[in-house]
Amino acid sequence: MSAWDIKPQGVQGQLQVTGTHAGDLAKALTALVTTMSEAATAAGTAAGTAVPGTEAAAPLQGPVPVGAAPLSQPALGPVASALSQYLSVRQSDLKSMAERIQAAVLGAAKATNKYMAGDLDAAKHAEDAAKAVRLDLLKDAPGGRK
Repeated sequence: MSAWDIKPQGVQGQLQVTGTHAGDLAKALTALVTTMSEAATAAGTAAGTAVPGTEAAAPLQGPVPVGAAPLSQPALGPVASALSQYLSVRQSDLKSMAERIQAAVLGAAKATNKYMAGDLDAAKHAEDAAKAVRLDLLKDAPGGRK
C-alpha cells in the first residue's frame, strides 16, 4: 500500500504563493490593456488626418479591458483597430488562464480538505476498534498475559 504524507500547512503555503502570483498576473494583464489603450490613443488616425465625419469627435479611444463598458465611440485608425482586434481575439485566452488558475487552487484546497477528513475518519475508526477489544479475553489466548 502506498503512503501519502500531505502536510496541510505546506499546501496552504503553496496556495498562498500561487494566489500571489495569480494576482501579479491580473495586474500585468490590466497593465497590458491600459498600455495598449494608450498606444491606440497615441497612434492617432491614418496619415495623421482625421477620418471623415469625425472632426468634432472626442479624443481617440483604444481597446477596452475585459468586462468594461463599450467605447463611447469606435476606435479610429488602423493601429487602434488592430490593437482592439488583438485584445478581442485574446480575451478568451486571458479568461481561460484565470479560470484554470482558480480551478487548480480550489481543487488543491478541496483535495487537501478531503485528505484531512479521511485521516480523521481513519483515526476515529482505529480508536473505536481499540475500544472494542476486550482485554480480559486476550489473557486466555495462546501467548497472552496471565
